[in-house]
Amino acid sequence: MHTAMHTARRRGPAPARATASLVALGALLTASVTALSAAPATAAETLLSQGRPATASSAEGTAFAASAAVDGNLTGTRWASQWSDNQWLQVDLGRTTAISRTVLTWEAAYAKAYDIQLSDNGSDWRTVKSVTAGDGGTDDITVSGTGRYVRLQGITRATGYGYSLWEFQVYGGDAAQPGPGGAVRVTGSQGNWQLTVGGRPYTVKGVTWGPAIADAARYMPDVKSLGVNTIRTWGTDGGTKPLLDAAAAHGIRVVNGFWLQPGGGPGSGGCVNYVTDTAYKTNMLDEFAQWVETYKSHPATLMWNVGNESVLGLQNCYSGAELEAQRNAYTSFVNDVAKKIHTIDPDHPVTSTDAWTGAWPYYQRNAPDLDLYSMNSYGDICGVRQDWEEGGYTKPYIITETGPAGEWEVPDDANGVPDEPTDVQKAEGYTRAWNCVTAHQGVALGATVFHYGVEHDFGGVWLNLVPDGLKRLSYYALKKAYTGSTAGDNTPPVISDMTVTPSGAAPAGGEFTVRADVRDPDGDPVTTKIYLSGNYASGDKRLVEASYRSLGNGAFAVTAPEKLGVWKVYVQAEDGRGNAGIETESVKVVAPPVTGTNLALNRTTTASSFQSSYGDCPCPPANATDGNAGTRWASDWSDPQWIRVDLGSARSFTRLQLVWDPAYARAYEVQVSDDGTTWRTVRTVTDGNGDVDTLDVAATARHVRLHLTARGTGWGYSLHEFGVYG
Repeated sequence: MHTAMHTARRRGPAPARATASLVALGALLTASVTALSAAPATAAETLLSQGRPATASSAEGTAFAASAAVDGNLTGTRWASQWSDNQWLQVDLGRTTAISRTVLTWEAAYAKAYDIQLSDNGSDWRTVKSVTAGDGGTDDITVSGTGRYVRLQGITRATGYGYSLWEFQVYGGDAAQPGPGGAVRVTGSQGNWQLTVGGRPYTVKGVTWGPAIADAARYMPDVKSLGVNTIRTWGTDGGTKPLLDAAAAHGIRVVNGFWLQPGGGPGSGGCVNYVTDTAYKTNMLDEFAQWVETYKSHPATLMWNVGNESVLGLQNCYSGAELEAQRNAYTSFVNDVAKKIHTIDPDHPVTSTDAWTGAWPYYQRNAPDLDLYSMNSYGDICGVRQDWEEGGYTKPYIITETGPAGEWEVPDDANGVPDEPTDVQKAEGYTRAWNCVTAHQGVALGATVFHYGVEHDFGGVWLNLVPDGLKRLSYYALKKAYTGSTAGDNTPPVISDMTVTPSGAAPAGGEFTVRADVRDPDGDPVTTKIYLSGNYASGDKRLVEASYRSLGNGAFAVTAPEKLGVWKVYVQAEDGRGNAGIETESVKVVAPPVTGTNLALNRTTTASSFQSSYGDCPCPPANATDGNAGTRWASDWSDPQWIRVDLGSARSFTRLQLVWDPAYARAYEVQVSDDGTTWRTVRTVTDGNGDVDTLDVAATARHVRLHLTARGTGWGYSLHEFGVYG
């Protein structure tokens, strides 16, 4: 999970689903959000009807009593009425309360027309919702009103049978999710679990935490406004308390994480040997116990999470039988930690996160003391339920990271780099993820989605809800999922039809054109900026504002970087209300064209030295004059060095183009010779900075040499292309 996006869905070592995440909180992704479908639950909702007294106008038999519709069993028990219209089912909530939603899960015998009614006394009813075109399946209905009794009043059957409901669920707005305080339990039985806090049902509606802990008090009110009741961390230590304090002050709970190698993605953070390294395990066990003792009574603590993606990550440390032994040893150690935590803190559950459902059999076999499982899953989130059902697991789970498809899950674009989803697609991804979680009722107990982060960089734009504090469409999609509404919110500009021209051949240092259609749903004036990221060209994940000029009508002329390779181009539209739309496409920066004929192409080339076996080598001097920007010459790691080309006869030329690898020359001389023995210098460079050097050099000679006197790096000299044009 934290600093780089990694791991794909793997079907490698075990037949199970792999998912992934951004890795390391500080290191290391014409529609508007109102068009996105809402997920069922709201921030202040609680399921009020389950287990409450229920009555009905009739029942088809004793096996189909009214109580079967409020027992929490969505597929095994049901209420069924007699075979006539005007039947009803009602539930007594025990007290008058605000009602915000009803969910009716129909059996095949459903109602085509019905009313939802409320009553304070069970006698006088008022209709709060009428349905006239029911089509069966699941009806998730938003209602508004108060009452002690809630009734389904059937009007017209859709079949020749009666009315039949697997489940009649009523949610209330004032029976809020419990605030801090009270023991946390995983209760229920197989397929019908729930999390409770202080004896009251609790659905995890969360985000993973990204800002500095010192800024927790600053950001927590906004987190609360999203409908969030839970945040997740990856590490817990002496610096965690301010975060817990800020969370508790806003009625938010925390999943306190403990980091274990190789956590946060394959091989990240080192490769410990869980079979033999007893010192590491003892140290971790003692350290975790210390912080459990410290924070077990903190009102923000929800549960403990031991390790992150390590079962998957061990494949980058070991293979074969040793990998199997390590995975068994790791999950056995997780169980040791869980047992230790339970002895210190019996009032908070213990879980463990991975990014591969193939980890679950190891937990099932070796970690029976875990109270529940946890999974990081993005584009393949709906498949987690399938794997859980097929695996026959006996514990519920929470999703500890999810969101839209990540870098590791999408196809490559025309430039060979991952094709990042649009802002609209990302927002839809969060909505879909939450719907997949809530659909696995009684097993998936909620989620902490990735990522309430503020980094405005490559990974931050991909998956952060608030990069640089700016709210995205994804932010509002999540708010709608958690609270049921974004009514009254000012939402971000929406960018569509972004293009980059030419996308596959932008000349280094020259200009390319970016076009995008930017529309603000609220009619706010929009400021547009252009950023570049060299993540794929140089590994630099920062976003740097480009040099650009407006061409009008949503078009911009952007100056290409000097560094060759594939760059990401970002159009960022800000509305001045704290919102931003951000879209991105790639551009391939190539050496600028040079007029004339390359006289050095495929001519005899020699050098003072070359690397024969380092990295991608052999790298002979002929690679610098083969016309292929994918090959290179590389010298020994010392000064001075030289490379020269024989043009075959005395030729006149006016320009040289040198395409450097990262190992470039800071100082060098361009020399020419008629006989290959006596040389004269025609150009001296003392401030070379790599990338591409296009030099005006007018001369006539048979031989052209670069005399390289000062390296720009600790390596040698390396040229992709050495062109001589005449």
